[in-house]
Amino acid sequence: MMAGRPKKCLSLIGFSLLCLKMVASAKTDCNRAPEIPTIDQAYSKISNSITVEWATVPGATSYLLTAKDGDTIIETIVANSPGTVTGLKAATLYQITVRSISAAGRSQASPPKQANTVLAAPILEVSSPSSDSILVRWEAVYMATGFSVSIMRANGLGRIWKENTTNTTLTFTSLDAGTLYTIKAYAWNANGTPGDDSTCNQRTSPRAPADIQVSFDSGALKAAVSWAPTEGAFNYTATAWSDSSELSCSTTSRACALSALRCGTEYLIAVAARNDAGSSTSAPALTLATVACAPGRVTIQEDPPGHLSVSWSNVDLGDYYVAFVKSDDGLEVHCNTSLTQCNFLSECGFTYFISVFAYNKAGQSPLGDVFNYTTAPCCPSDINPVLVSSDRVEIVWSPVRGAELYETKAVDGFNVVECNDTAPACTLSALECDTKYNITVYSFSEVRGSNTSCASRFVTTAPCSPEIKSVSKDAFSVIHVHWRSSNDGATYTVTARGEEGLYRCSSMGQSCTLGGLPCGSLFSVTAVAETQAGQSLPSYSVPLETVPCCPATLTVTQVTQSVINVSWTVGTGALTYVTVLEAHTGQSKCHTHQNHCLLGCITCGVNYTVALKAISASGLTADCAYQRYASSACCPLGVKLYRLGPNGIRIDWQAARGSANYSTDLYGSKGIFTCSPSAGLSFCDITEIPCGDVYTVMVSPVAETGLKLTFCPKKIYSVSVMLYSDNWDNTVNDNND
Repeated sequence: MMAGRPKKCLSLIGFSLLCLKMVASAKTDCNRAPEIPTIDQAYSKISNSITVEWATVPGATSYLLTAKDGDTIIETIVANSPGTVTGLKAATLYQITVRSISAAGRSQASPPKQANTVLAAPILEVSSPSSDSILVRWEAVYMATGFSVSIMRANGLGRIWKENTTNTTLTFTSLDAGTLYTIKAYAWNANGTPGDDSTCNQRTSPRAPADIQVSFDSGALKAAVSWAPTEGAFNYTATAWSDSSELSCSTTSRACALSALRCGTEYLIAVAARNDAGSSTSAPALTLATVACAPGRVTIQEDPPGHLSVSWSNVDLGDYYVAFVKSDDGLEVHCNTSLTQCNFLSECGFTYFISVFAYNKAGQSPLGDVFNYTTAPCCPSDINPVLVSSDRVEIVWSPVRGAELYETKAVDGFNVVECNDTAPACTLSALECDTKYNITVYSFSEVRGSNTSCASRFVTTAPCSPEIKSVSKDAFSVIHVHWRSSNDGATYTVTARGEEGLYRCSSMGQSCTLGGLPCGSLFSVTAVAETQAGQSLPSYSVPLETVPCCPATLTVTQVTQSVINVSWTVGTGALTYVTVLEAHTGQSKCHTHQNHCLLGCITCGVNYTVALKAISASGLTADCAYQRYASSACCPLGVKLYRLGPNGIRIDWQAARGSANYSTDLYGSKGIFTCSPSAGLSFCDITEIPCGDVYTVMVSPVAETGLKLTFCPKKIYSVSVMLYSDNWDNTVNDNND
């Protein structure tokens, strides 16, 4: 057999034929098990496996490796040598055997060979207690007599430190700060055979940042801290602490801000670097003194009038003080002093805003409470109504110095309406319409009270809303609107508003007329009164509906002798229609919501009057007049056929009442024959028609328009073959009889 992966027998028949064919190999027994392999060596490189090497056995397709440890047996099938048994225990002696396998079966086990698995890898715990050292710890390894631990930079640069020890802890020193190192360790047994190794990475902690700078923002009470970056630092923490508080900020950059510092406080500031190994030791702390706090217990007095005295208390870390006094017109004055009091001049009718700051080398203290002091107010002088309605008056005026509140009164002789507001505006509501009021605005100060010497002015409210009493329509479709109102000298405007637009009429009385409103439309009618004082609210609206529009066209079509179809276009605003045909013989009527209608019981040959009514949803009716209509002539009676010679036929009938023209048609398999009689005659001759055929005969009235009406009854006649005869009066056979 060739070396390499053995081939399998495909089938028993094929294998037998092969054996018969190979006479020279008659000594080979196909059912014989393969030879027993012999193990050359067995060894362990990994703690959970043993590798076995043996000589190849002819005919073997695979091999069964067996590792035995007491009662524990682990087997593995492999294709070739060498083969490896896995899933073993570390530092354990195993007995190894090999069996060859072929299609005929398995061989006996090889002579056993013993092999030890190597030691397990130590489980490492690493840390960096300082910026230049790494501590390595591990647990004891079974059957180990010593350990080898090495360390090098993770990037492969630099040398490798290697230490052997029998302990379970080891510290590497003199390392670079903030640098990632790779640590590898393994154990060996009493024979010096090394076991599995384990590897882990550990970074040394960073050094403390250097070149720390602190910049203080007195306005925001915030300190910007910066430093030189240090190797291997992931982030930095700046800390500020005092006797009563501690603040910190963290960042990955080289600066951060300590906010919400307290005024009047001295802080110590330090910065520490940090990475995944831990934090560095803090750099030497810097001292920062913040600005002084704003002075408290500020008091303001006006004594005598026109003079303000401002005083306050001393604060820590304050070197001197500045008091600011700002009036509400924007003018500001200040005084600078090392004392705790300042004096200012004041004017009546002003509000003053007072603030006091303390200063030191760090800057200005934060803004403390802002105090205000108001002198006696003045009266408003420019009272202006900006809106006057039937029940409201809105007035505005310019703010006056010292006013904290405004009191507005409106008096009509008996009733008083008041409103109080801090804004220089007031809305007097619930007033009487079309009424004259005396309005006064008083300024008020909580300290000084109300100034009662303010002038007043007169304002008349807008007129009252009219009340529409009726909306009517006369015979000429003119709309009359009537209302009721008690205003003096008012002009009234009535508005009809709808989808078709606006229609207006005006009057100083109590009625007016609206003309030209389109048919089939809905309107809302309101009335408004107007005087010099303003315009009233509109009256309650009254609905107005105009009669529907008549259809633009109407068409009458004869359907049968007694039925006609009346159709028309849609009339705007119409919901239903009533069609009436009337003559001396009677009336025909139809009520429908469609735009067409069939009318029956029509008498032929009679003149009718056609009328149409368009009716809205609310029942308003438009009478629409149209032209007269003459119904069609009646169909003739007693239609008969007489022979005229061998190839001619006379069609004879009895004319219906009324004058009418007629047309006759013969329909046969050999053609259609038509004739029209002379006026006033009731017969028609058709010559040269084929005999021996069956004909359908119809005599039809002809309308004035020339249209032949086709609803008259038809009769069937047969024309037989016969010899010529003088007697044209012979009647043709009537198959309908």
